[in-house]
Amino acid sequence: MNFPLPSLVAVSAANPWTYVLFAVIGFAFGYTLEMSGFGDSRKLAAQFYFTELTVLKVMFTAIVVAMVLLFGAVGLGLLDFSQVWVNPTYLASGIVGGLIMGVGFIVGGFCPTTSLASASTGKIDGMMFMLGGFVGAFLFGETEQYFTQWYNNAGYFGRVTLDQVFGIPLGAVVVLVVFMALFMFWGAEQLERIFGKKDLSKEPKLRPVGAMLLAAAAFAVFFIGSPSLEDKYNKLTFTRTETIEQLNADPITETKTYTADEMLSNRLVFITPAEAFKAKYNQSMNPVYLDVRSETDYNLYHIEDAVNVPAERMTEVIPVLLTEPPANTVYILMSNDEAAAVQAWKTLVASSVPNVYILEGGVNNWIAFFGNDDKALQPDPNAGDDQLGFVFPAALGSRYESCSPNPIEYESLEFEAKIKLQLKRDKSGGGCG
Repeated sequence: MNFPLPSLVAVSAANPWTYVLFAVIGFAFGYTLEMSGFGDSRKLAAQFYFTELTVLKVMFTAIVVAMVLLFGAVGLGLLDFSQVWVNPTYLASGIVGGLIMGVGFIVGGFCPTTSLASASTGKIDGMMFMLGGFVGAFLFGETEQYFTQWYNNAGYFGRVTLDQVFGIPLGAVVVLVVFMALFMFWGAEQLERIFGKKDLSKEPKLRPVGAMLLAAAAFAVFFIGSPSLEDKYNKLTFTRTETIEQLNADPITETKTYTADEMLSNRLVFITPAEAFKAKYNQSMNPVYLDVRSETDYNLYHIEDAVNVPAERMTEVIPVLLTEPPANTVYILMSNDEAAAVQAWKTLVASSVPNVYILEGGVNNWIAFFGNDDKALQPDPNAGDDQLGFVFPAALGSRYESCSPNPIEYESLEFEAKIKLQLKRDKSGGGCG
C-alpha cells in the first residue's frame, strides 16, 4: 500500500513557490498579532485584571472560525480529520505546564509566540522573555531525564478529542464550543465595561451580525454531519508503483490507482506467512501483529508478539494507531482464515491508519506453513469458516514451536514482497497567540 503524503520539505523542494506561501502566511500571522496588540505586554497582562480582554476575544475567534471551517470541510468530504495531527493528551504534565505558563504569562506579560511578535518590533521586554524561554527549554531538556516516567505516563490519554470524551457527534461539539465562545465574548465585554470602564457604544456595530453568521455556520456543520467509515472506505484510492518485467527489454515502472475493493480483489494487501515472518527481521520496518480473533482462540494459539485486539474492539485502538507508532510501522492483521481480518482492514484503512496488511490464509495458513513438524497440532476436519482448523492439546498461546519459527532455519525463504511503506504525516507543533 503506497499512497505517499510528502513532507513539507519535499513539497517545498519540488515547488519553490511554497516558500513564498509560507512567507505570506507568516507575515499575515505576525501582522495580525501586532495589529491586535499582542506585542504589548501591558495589553496582554490586562486580561487577567479584566480591563482589556482583546487576547481572549481574538484567540477564541481564531479557534471557533478554524473549527467551523475544519469540520465543515470534514463533513463535505474535502478533508480527512484522521490525517490532521492532534497532539496527544498528557493530562498531568499538561496541568502543571499550564500553571507554569499561566503564572509566567501574568508576571511577564507574554506567552511564547507573543514574545516573538514583541521582540520582532524591537521591544526589550519581549526579547528578554524570549531569551528566558530559550533558557527554560534548555534546562528542561537537561533535567527531563529525572522525571521522564511521570512526564510521559501520568495522565496519558493519547489522541483524544471532545467528541470521544463526551460521546457526542463532532457537529454537536462545534455548536457547543461556538455558543460557549459567543457567551464568553459577551461576558468579556461586560467585564471590560465594569472593570475597565470601557464604553461599549464605540464597539463595531457588525458584531451581532458576525455572531449570527458564526452560529449559522456551526449549525450547518451539525446538520452536514461527518462521513461514516463506510463513506470514507468507498472514496479511498491507493496509488502503487509497480515494476513490469519485459522479455528482452528493461523493466517498465508504472503507477496505478486502485480502489479499496480492488486492493482486496487483486490480493495486493495479502502477505504470505513467509513475508510476515521476515518482516520481523527487516530493520527498515517495525511490524505490529494484530490478532483480531476472540480471546479464546488467541489463548489457544497465537504468533509470538501478536497483540490480541478482537475485531469488535478495533475502533477503540484507532486513536493509538494514528498517534504513537513510528513512521515505518506496518500493521499485519490476522484471523483464523481471512474474513475477520478483512473487515478489520476495512475499518483501519477507512480511518486512515497507514501500512495495513492481512496475513494470507490467516493463522491456519501460518500453522500449515510453519507447523509441519509439530505433531501436537492435528487438522480439524469439522472446522467451519474462519475457525481454527487444528485441534490443540492445550491452550499454550505462543509456546508452540511454530509460533516463533527459527530465523536460521528459514533464512532462505523466498516470497513476492507486497509490503510498500506509506509515508506518515509529520507531527506539527502548536502554541498560543
